[in-house]
Amino acid sequence: MSANQKSWQHRLSGKTNNLAIDFVESLSYDRRLYKYDIQGSIAHANMLVQQKLLSAGEFDEIKSALAQIEKEIESGAFVFDKTQEDIHMAVEAALIAKTAAGKKLHTGRSRNDQVATDLRLWMRDEIAALTTKLKKLQRALVDLASGYTEAGMPSYTHLQRAQPVTVASYVLAWVEQFHRDIIRFSNCCTLLNISPLGCGAVAGSTLPLDRQMTAKLLGFDSPSRNSIDSTADRDFCAEFIFCCSMVSTHLSRLAEDWIIYSTNEFDFIHIDDAFCTSSSMMPQKRNPDMLELIRGKTGSVYGSLIAMLTIIKGLPLSYNRDLQEDKIHVFNAADTVSACVDMAAAIAANTRFNVEHIEKGLDKGFLDATVLAEYLVRKNVPFRQAHGIVGQLVAYCENKPVSSLGQLSIEEFQKFCPAITQNVYAELGAKNVIKRYSTEGAGGSGQAKSQIAFWREQLK
Repeated sequence: MSANQKSWQHRLSGKTNNLAIDFVESLSYDRRLYKYDIQGSIAHANMLVQQKLLSAGEFDEIKSALAQIEKEIESGAFVFDKTQEDIHMAVEAALIAKTAAGKKLHTGRSRNDQVATDLRLWMRDEIAALTTKLKKLQRALVDLASGYTEAGMPSYTHLQRAQPVTVASYVLAWVEQFHRDIIRFSNCCTLLNISPLGCGAVAGSTLPLDRQMTAKLLGFDSPSRNSIDSTADRDFCAEFIFCCSMVSTHLSRLAEDWIIYSTNEFDFIHIDDAFCTSSSMMPQKRNPDMLELIRGKTGSVYGSLIAMLTIIKGLPLSYNRDLQEDKIHVFNAADTVSACVDMAAAIAANTRFNVEHIEKGLDKGFLDATVLAEYLVRKNVPFRQAHGIVGQLVAYCENKPVSSLGQLSIEEFQKFCPAITQNVYAELGAKNVIKRYSTEGAGGSGQAKSQIAFWREQLK
């Protein structure tokens, strides 16, 4: 087969239209699968030797030639020709040019099971790489949290001040989200780790192919059970992009928080200048553009998920050429998320909380109202009644006006509830609340220190 020949061209008459050549090629983006295509080809050839469909000498020639091709691609010496359509045909054409034994490599194999195998091999490595990056981001956040186990800040619900927490507890909340992302990727990897190789175009082969052997050589848990499903299955692509989408969701939420917290109105955090830009017109500006781009790029990842789901939603069994488009969206999601996780880790490692400024306004918003209700519960006041009493006290403060519950006199407290005594003041105020949290996982100093110790051990 010459470099410009198609694997299927003897079935059709005439020359392929140049417009069709450009339209059908995927080599421009699937070339990044080259080492997985070569890896799968070597395993397939090894199996063919064991099944006496290829001689040991031919296998040696094929393996040596494929190694040369891999080096040529990595060095940039390899010439990609779009008339070969995809990476599979590009590698095969180069192989046949080096050894006639290469003509036997496609025995019992189709590009349908070949690409399904290559994608799974690539995705396993990509998941490992993304997991490593996510753990780096987690470490940066744990390091950031470790400096603020005693410092307080307001937590928010409905973007309204809710209860006081340590800065460390707030930061560690993001570590939990990225941990769930890692678990999702791990689950995705478990589901995809089966081998389609040997399923051929759709129905398998009459040749004595040993699919157990190729699955084992390629590190898969097992061969797939059903050849018809195997060449059509791209569930793992949709699931992978969904995992990427959830990472993007969490990164975007973090970015949104930190964009808000870096404003003059909040001034909770300071992001290093290296991760900000300024304005072409307004010289005073420090813009958190990197965080804004992380937030913005989420749309691209979501788009890939919708595109992938749309591609597979109406396909009849089994393989259809629509599936060629899967790689565009899988690669886009992986590349975008990888870059965003790297950037988020760098930002986290170069951000500090403006603790003094935060603590100056920490008692605004009656953050200790809930703990006052719980104080009354310990005085044997039913919680619903205690809730109403504290609500009335807050309204009283706002009308007085008084900015915090701790500014009220004991006489004022007792007008609303005689059960309140002088010891109430030891419970009021954000700093006192943070010290008094007792439930596991709460936003207090002790809980934050325990979580930091846990994550340091987990992320070794």
